[in-house]
Amino acid sequence: MTTLRRTAPFALPVKILQFGQGNFMRGFFDWQIDLLNERTGLDAGVVVVRPRGGSSAPLLDTQDGLFTVLVRGLDEAGQPVKAYRTVSCVQREIDPGTMYADYLAQATNPDLRFVVSNTTEAGIAVNDTDRYADAPPATFPAKLAQLLFARYLAFEGAHDKGLVLLPCELIDDNGAALRDAVLHYARLWELPAGFAAWVGTACTFCNTLVDRIVTGYPAGDAEAIERELGYADPFLVAAEYYYLFVIQGPASVGAELKLAGSGLNVKLVDDIVPYKKRKVGILNGGHTTLVPVALLAGLEAVGPAVDDDEVGAFLRAAIYDEIIPALEMDRGELEGFAADVLRRFRNPAIHHRLASIALNSWSKFAARVLPQMLRFADLNGGRLPRRLVLAMAATMVLYRGGVIELADDPATLAWFRDGWDKVAAGTWTRADLARGWLAHSALWGRDLNGVPGLAERLAMDLDAIEEQGIRALLA
Repeated sequence: MTTLRRTAPFALPVKILQFGQGNFMRGFFDWQIDLLNERTGLDAGVVVVRPRGGSSAPLLDTQDGLFTVLVRGLDEAGQPVKAYRTVSCVQREIDPGTMYADYLAQATNPDLRFVVSNTTEAGIAVNDTDRYADAPPATFPAKLAQLLFARYLAFEGAHDKGLVLLPCELIDDNGAALRDAVLHYARLWELPAGFAAWVGTACTFCNTLVDRIVTGYPAGDAEAIERELGYADPFLVAAEYYYLFVIQGPASVGAELKLAGSGLNVKLVDDIVPYKKRKVGILNGGHTTLVPVALLAGLEAVGPAVDDDEVGAFLRAAIYDEIIPALEMDRGELEGFAADVLRRFRNPAIHHRLASIALNSWSKFAARVLPQMLRFADLNGGRLPRRLVLAMAATMVLYRGGVIELADDPATLAWFRDGWDKVAAGTWTRADLARGWLAHSALWGRDLNGVPGLAERLAMDLDAIEEQGIRALLA
């Protein structure tokens, strides 16, 4: 079997420095840059930097920076899609643990315009032990501070040599957090005041929202894929059809990336918050609403749950009738996003186990579902969203145990063990269980017993699930 190698010399000027070589960045960001190069003439080469360094895994250089992205899922019409793309925008990969001088030399490249990163949620973190002289320091923000200071010195603080930073870490205000982390090291290392001013005025730190499931190397299909491609590619990643990249930043960022007319699902916005609420409410909230109900109905994965007559109808009604009305955004746009979400849930190429999503269900419920539950009641004269409350009751029943192996905060698991034991012994009613759990203000941010009718409705649903079963309730 042949391998993937270039047949022509490298030709793209390096405009992007990318911290993170993992599956997501290859199947999301690099794939988009490759399309921009093809469709708009962006002509942007990417140099990948391993944010941690010192790894023994092979570099992308072993394939001249080339790799394959397999996109598969359901398109807007609900039809199966399967497409391969050889991504060629990556020019080289640097491990700063062994190639520190090469890494720092990137600062002097006059063509460099963007820094993008995906170093996990814990990647944008600082300490007081990284030193300016470390080669390299431990944290990603310290490495970035070194690079930016080297660029500041190389171009004598020229304003037009500032960079645009697009962190893709899944934290709120990721651009602002990265800027603050860089400035932390500027203060810690006592760098010149002019550098901090340059970071604040010449560099643009954008908050972003990224959305795509990239499942990585499809080992189970490897032989068939190699036969189809005619070559072996250990860097191949599989990704779903859907993707979304939201960038909060000035119009100049979109102009530099040549987004106009590209046909890509990249949105340049003034305020990213509504898009985050939309994703958390519909995508994440939909998952959290679906999981306990589907598990109690005897299902194991998201796709079959959405296709199930009763469970799927419950989910669609919860999204369209209870979640969407509680979100502050154009309803047409919300419904379009919801349709995308339901297609993604049904993607036959992704086997998303319900038990995996059920990890730490209560913190997810508090963040993803409760805001819509309360706002729905506020907007409807106190009327509670029936399906969201039922999902809450189903989660409480799930935490009695015996359906899946539960994973959550030990104190939460202990509370439910004790609570359900009291119900079984007859010392508590299910109404007592409901009131006791709603009183956990540390989780909810308030005592939910103060929400009119919620404790009573929750207790009724607990009784109904126990006496009739979840499917009888859904029917």
